[in-house]
Amino acid sequence: MRCAVVLFLGGIFLCSSIVTRGQQVSPMPAPEQVEDQAAPNNAQDCSSSFDAIRQQRQYVERDRRQFVGVDDPPGMQAINSADLRSIELQQDLNILEQKETDLSRCAVVNNGLSAAQDSSRSCSSEPLLNFQVSHDGEPVREVPIWRLPGNTAFFYESGMTIDADGAPNAYHPDNTGLDDLANAGVPGHWQGLAKNEDGEPFVQGPDDPFPGYYVSATALSDRTKPVNDPARYVDASKIPFIVLPGGLARQLGARPGDFAVVFNLQNGKNTYAIFGDVGPFDRIGEGSMALAENLGIGSNARHGGARRDILYLVFPGSGNGRPRPIEEINAETEKLLQTWRETMQLTACTVQEPAPRFEGSQGTN
Repeated sequence: MRCAVVLFLGGIFLCSSIVTRGQQVSPMPAPEQVEDQAAPNNAQDCSSSFDAIRQQRQYVERDRRQFVGVDDPPGMQAINSADLRSIELQQDLNILEQKETDLSRCAVVNNGLSAAQDSSRSCSSEPLLNFQVSHDGEPVREVPIWRLPGNTAFFYESGMTIDADGAPNAYHPDNTGLDDLANAGVPGHWQGLAKNEDGEPFVQGPDDPFPGYYVSATALSDRTKPVNDPARYVDASKIPFIVLPGGLARQLGARPGDFAVVFNLQNGKNTYAIFGDVGPFDRIGEGSMALAENLGIGSNARHGGARRDILYLVFPGSGNGRPRPIEEINAETEKLLQTWRETMQLTACTVQEPAPRFEGSQGTN
């Protein structure tokens, strides 16, 4: 059965109070700021439309599961049951299509754009990926990876786990650092620590920021500095950065140092960011402590994070492979976002085939 899927990211950009020039974080307008306006708050209307679409998609998935799960014993009862499930599924698909149309119209009105282009012309050539999230080797769920037609930027919605890597006080031999030492690996297989040629982690000395702590490493680093210098790596407590699985990043053309925009769909906050670290091959949805703070998410690396409703937009090939100060991250990402908004098309796409699955492989990070 054909499943209509709206590439909703454009609507989110256009309907939210998104990043403004020179700002790093832009919350949604507070209700008291718009009470006296004669016109309705279109941004809030669009947000409501998006929430309605998400709820309706849940109804469609429920109907599809029930339709597939109908038993096949002979007799009119089974036939009638299957017919009823089919009717309910079709009705909910029709409602979903209408809600998606409402969101597109809302976005077009708010941004002054022309109507969306014909979906068959603008969507047919763009592949979609389903990233397979696993736990202990067992599949848990799939996260769709989207890409608008004619643009290399990709986006996905997930939760967020908190990364402390790169912070000079991230890990301590006594496990008293910002993060649990187990998240840095195990002896002989340290992933989050800088190591010498024998694989032994470096410990900070008296002239370093946190003597006695390990030197925590990130994939993005300043290679002009020594490997045992904590300043070589991107500090998760200060720099907003995202984490991507290495295999997926390579397939989509992204590399550490590229830029991104991240949205918290729960509170409307958003922030510019940089691709700063590589994570497990079977996990997606991770960001630095500073990124979480900008988004209004609990930033404790041991207990913080968000389960859902975090939207990531990544610009592959946009960086130079080196760390950047916050001012450069903001300036460069703002230009990318502006260009992306000017060239993008709001499209309602009909997916004919299941999206190909990307499962990664161990050792690809």
